[in-house]
Amino acid sequence: MNSSHDILILVGSPRRDGNSALLARAVEEGAREAGASARLRFLDDYLGGFLGDRTSHSVPPQDRYAELFLEEFLPAAGVVFCTPIYWYGMSAQTKAFFDRSFTYYSDTYPHHADVLARMQGKRFGLTLASEESYPGVGLGIVQQLQEFARYTHSAFVGYVHGSGNRRGEVARDPRDPVAAARRLGAHLLQWPYTDYRIDTPRGPQVWASP
Repeated sequence: MNSSHDILILVGSPRRDGNSALLARAVEEGAREAGASARLRFLDDYLGGFLGDRTSHSVPPQDRYAELFLEEFLPAAGVVFCTPIYWYGMSAQTKAFFDRSFTYYSDTYPHHADVLARMQGKRFGLTLASEESYPGVGLGIVQQLQEFARYTHSAFVGYVHGSGNRRGEVARDPRDPVAAARRLGAHLLQWPYTDYRIDTPRGPQVWASP
C-alpha cells in the first residue's frame, strides 16, 4: 500500500523529453527534496482507450487504467497533472484520465462508495506547457481542474505555466517555470489553501505575523 503522503505526477504528453515532462520532473524533484514520496507516470503507459457506453454491461478498455486509478491515484495525498496545451485545452490523454474515472465511481461498480470517499480531500497542482506565452492560453484548463477539485471536495493549490516549442525549451522561459514547478512539488502538501464562502469563519488577516 502506498503512503498517504505520496505525490502522484501524471504527464499527459507522449514525449518523454518534452516540455511537460521537464516540468513534471521538476515537480518530482521538489517533492522529494521536501521529503515526500513522489511517483511520476506517463498516461500513455496506462491508457489504451476512452470511456465507453456508460451502462452496467459496458466493458472498459483492456489497458492499465484500473491500476493507475485504483492503486496510484486513490491512495495519493497530492496529484499534479502536467499537460501540454492542445487547441487551448488539456491533452486527450489527460482528459481521458478524468473521463475514465466514471467507471469506478458509478454505482454500477461494486466498490463505488469506497472510491467516492477516497477521491475526496486531495491536493491538486497543475503544470501547463504551451507555445503561446499570453496569460489566458491555459485558463480553460485551470477552470476545469478547479471545478474538479471543488466537485471532489479537494484543494487546487496552484499551477505553473511555461512557454516553449522545441523539446525542453520551456527551461529558457525567463519566468523560470522550472523553478516554479519545483516549488509546487515541494509545497503541494503544505501550502495554505482557502476558498471562502460568505459564511466561512475567518480571521482579520491572511498571513500570521512574523
